[in-house]
Amino acid sequence: MEKNNKAGMRNYMSMVKFGHTLFAMPFALTGFFLGVMNTQKPLSWKLLLLVVLCMVFARNAAMAFNRFIDREIDSKNPRTALREIPAGIIKAKSALVFVILNSLAFMLTTWFINRVTFYLAPLALLIVLGYSLTKKFTSLCHFVLGIGLALAPIGAYLAVTGKFDLLPLFYSLLVLFWVSGFDMLYALQDEDFDKSMNLRSIVVWLGRKGALRLSVIVHILSAGFVIGIGILAGFGAYYWVGSIIFAGLLAYQHMIVKPEDLSRLNMAFFTTNGVASVIFAVFNITDILMR
Repeated sequence: MEKNNKAGMRNYMSMVKFGHTLFAMPFALTGFFLGVMNTQKPLSWKLLLLVVLCMVFARNAAMAFNRFIDREIDSKNPRTALREIPAGIIKAKSALVFVILNSLAFMLTTWFINRVTFYLAPLALLIVLGYSLTKKFTSLCHFVLGIGLALAPIGAYLAVTGKFDLLPLFYSLLVLFWVSGFDMLYALQDEDFDKSMNLRSIVVWLGRKGALRLSVIVHILSAGFVIGIGILAGFGAYYWVGSIIFAGLLAYQHMIVKPEDLSRLNMAFFTTNGVASVIFAVFNITDILMR
């Protein structure tokens, strides 16, 4: 533990929930292989590694900054009081240094990719770091989180092609509505606490039933972009199989989370969405590589 000057990397990986990289990383890989397909360039393992590192550094910075900004709030919430900073496992100053180091590593990595990604890197950091402040002033904070993760597919595509296209934008919109929807579900568990602390969220604004309805709507929009991508790109059977499973898992999480019963919320948030993103990416990338 840090108070004994013996904090290990394991504590930092726990702080940023490193395993949750599964949410956005599959879409970054999809964007990467989509760029390879559209440019007909040979696969560059070096570039793929750089894209993966960008994802890791950006997410580490974003999550650690969120923990740093919310440290006082987390200490008052029974659900989060045992997180690394409020529990004293990692000092706030050390968490901030971790944020700075990962942000610099992200910037440096984009320099070795291409100039477009490097010039856009500060904007990307502004979005993913800025999310941590939004719950204090807007109920639309879930959509800001969605925008942050939506940078993954279009950013990876830019890393390969150096230009914007319509198809990766559709992927980003898919991610935006997917993430926003499941983050509304996750916020259900903190409704009373958020109200007591004057924090904003869709749940605080619309109540449980309203938040669940809006979550369904934005997940339907996400599924709509799944269909739009398949039609626009002319993808084959592998893509559509992955799409059906993805849409089915979106529907499943709404079946197991009810306004009066949040006992299966963690399954809906962590397990279902993690599996959905991996399966969708595997089938999508397979379809791309089979072309």
